Amino acid sequence: MLAAAAFAPLVSSAQPRSFTVQNGQFTLDGKPFRIISGEIHYARVPRAYWRDRLKMAKAMGLNTITTYVFWNEQEPERGVFDFTGNRDVAEFVREAQQEGLYVILRPGPYACAEWEFGGFPAWLLKDHNMVVRSSYPGFISAASEYMKKLGEQVAPLQIGNGGPIIAVQVENEYGSFGDDHAYMEQIHKMIVDAGFTKAQLYTADGADMLAKGTLPELPAAINFGPGDAQRSYPLLKKFRPQGPFMTGEYWDGWFDHWGSKHAVTNMKQQVADLDWMLKQGYSVSIYMFEGGTSFGWMNGANSNGKDYQPDVTSYDYDAALDESGHPTPKYFAFRDVISKDTGVTPPPVPAAPVAVAIAPFKFAQSVSLWKTLPAPTHSEQPLTMEDMGQAYGYILYRTKLQQPVSGELALHTLHDYARVYVGGKYIGSVDRRLNQTGLQVDAPAGSQLDILVENTGRVNYTTVIRGERVGILGGVTAAGKPVTGWENYPLPMTATASLPFTDEPCTGPCFYRAAFNVSKTADTHLDTSAWTKGEVWINGRALGRVWNIGPQKTLYLPGPWLKSGANEVVVFDLDGGAGRTMQGLDKPVLDAPVK
Repeated sequence: MLAAAAFAPLVSSAQPRSFTVQNGQFTLDGKPFRIISGEIHYARVPRAYWRDRLKMAKAMGLNTITTYVFWNEQEPERGVFDFTGNRDVAEFVREAQQEGLYVILRPGPYACAEWEFGGFPAWLLKDHNMVVRSSYPGFISAASEYMKKLGEQVAPLQIGNGGPIIAVQVENEYGSFGDDHAYMEQIHKMIVDAGFTKAQLYTADGADMLAKGTLPELPAAINFGPGDAQRSYPLLKKFRPQGPFMTGEYWDGWFDHWGSKHAVTNMKQQVADLDWMLKQGYSVSIYMFEGGTSFGWMNGANSNGKDYQPDVTSYDYDAALDESGHPTPKYFAFRDVISKDTGVTPPPVPAAPVAVAIAPFKFAQSVSLWKTLPAPTHSEQPLTMEDMGQAYGYILYRTKLQQPVSGELALHTLHDYARVYVGGKYIGSVDRRLNQTGLQVDAPAGSQLDILVENTGRVNYTTVIRGERVGILGGVTAAGKPVTGWENYPLPMTATASLPFTDEPCTGPCFYRAAFNVSKTADTHLDTSAWTKGEVWINGRALGRVWNIGPQKTLYLPGPWLKSGANEVVVFDLDGGAGRTMQGLDKPVLDAPVK
């Protein structure tokens, strides 16, 4: 009965339907229903490819798609909401329904997901009293406004209104963060007040954290990775013997950090786990079905309070569908297991987008960062990005040394990576990733001191997120003495079209511009191996980060973001130099040796 119910047809009319828990089972219109889901984040997939990826999900045998909503995508500035283009979550949900898939919505307000600041908007941190994931009134008020606007977009698409949204998650793995049940009840009420009353609400936690993160009135799902299914489910059954039993996230891969080896996971174990869960009749959501890309500046980072591990731009995740939408051997292995265990033959696998190579092209135009600086703001101590109303990019701190310095230049609580210049000359870097705090400086009085700081990705996990302002948070000392009187230059790098490029050569931190021509648009993978550290834009759109420490040495460039004819590429590199080139490859390089 469960096998057939797992593939109950999705009715695309506006007729109200029901999805709820009865007698310890999920039921759809009163009949037992098993969720077989996979996760896709619409923000990590070009809108033009949403339907392509959803068709792939259906063809693997899934009946449901799970997605996060990232608050910082939907409200990039306080009170400025954007549900257009790639941020049109309602359209993504509608397309899922049109492809015969139900939807599990995970609106946060906290997401995690190796996404910048766990999905929180950076502007929250302009309030120096802000405490995210807490009952702090400033946080609850801002989150409530976001949730209400989100509800206006997608609450009409709940199953009770004839839409495909069958379930909505309350917060996310809160038991791994804290145990404030009053806060969790506030988030539960916030989601209900936003109109999410016609789908099944639930929580999700690690099996060892259920007591801390769950709410007694809501079903609890469990999250775990390969080899942990048969340990985790007895814990859930002990905690909630009445059911229902669901894996909210089954981690079928893992993510990469800059400077660490590319993650490759155990497909054989994952296939065995999926087979076992389906044979027990459990509901499951595979995290990720397709990982996609943390385009632009949107990668997150891990930290335990000391070690800082920023994530790469690619979120390939070693998932069933790769970053550019191609089915992997894991896809076909999962498809076989699902078909065997449900007795249902899925639709044929669609053709995947074709990737092409692009001949090398040269960057003949450039401009020095120093020639593009905006008007600064003066302060005695360095301001953070958030103080300046900035979320991403870089920030420059400039001052004149009032006395000679011979000793350590200490950047107290640096977030995240800095290049230091004295008298216009580069003298070294300071990297939070390496637990560095300063470097030796010898400089005469009157020297200009420049400290260029990059947001390499705010931490998205653990209580460290509560201190994730970007810049120099605790001031600067030289040989133990405070350095004050700073000019703060915000460098969000959002307007590459207005940069004053010339044909003159450039060294140091520079922007570069080139163009390449295509007669027909198609996916490609831009080879960044000739560059050092910075960011790439295609036709004005921030594509992703470059860092020569690996393991990622290409950036996925979706064909729909190109145009027939000339396409403009802009690169910002901290180590400028003449003769830089780039090319497009027909395959990614995500596993290069690391430094």
